[in-house]
Amino acid sequence: MARGQAEVTVLFPPRATPTRAAAQLPALTVRPALLARNFSVTRTGTEQVAGRDAARFTLTPKVGDAARWTLWVDLKWNVPLAFEERGVDGTLTRRAALTRVQAGTARVTRPAPPAAPAGLRAALTRALPGLRLPPGFTPVGVQPRGQGLEVALTDGLNGLTLVVAPQDVKAAPGVASRRVGQRFVWLVGNLPQPTLQAALAGVRSATPDLLGTFSAPADSNP
Repeated sequence: MARGQAEVTVLFPPRATPTRAAAQLPALTVRPALLARNFSVTRTGTEQVAGRDAARFTLTPKVGDAARWTLWVDLKWNVPLAFEERGVDGTLTRRAALTRVQAGTARVTRPAPPAAPAGLRAALTRALPGLRLPPGFTPVGVQPRGQGLEVALTDGLNGLTLVVAPQDVKAAPGVASRRVGQRFVWLVGNLPQPTLQAALAGVRSATPDLLGTFSAPADSNP
């Protein structure tokens, strides 16, 4: 990992102060098998980042409206120096780049994300019949959320959050909600609003108890 001084800008979800300084690039949760299945990776040239030569790679979803990514990798050290995320319309969502680099790299070992529980996708289909997951996305985890449940979805790089709860959520960009009986189903993430809404449009019922066996323990330090 390269260290030094980085500038990190996050425009989705919106926040009062979108840009901050950091000593290194933020970690991204990547699932290599899903990424290889869902993205086309193309080298698109060589550019300078923080005074160092870096190969530029574009990661484009093969299907659907998920965010596109660009990654700059140091030619000598083979570590990322910058990355950015853009919506399907080209709007910048997130960017992180080193502006100054210390000599040498630091070895950092991060655990791989846990494998998706076997049978989770089938259980989700039974719990929310009529749900149409956006192309490329698959469920990889469940955890409690108040009196409801939260399901993590990913295409290998981009993440969505699916929530089943007894209350609705405040309307906002990147948030779709549908009432199903006495419950509400939300889908939150960096996708066009029509895509989020279409995923929930056919949901006929909500039985979150069917997902209970997949639920991880709640965080004791929220």
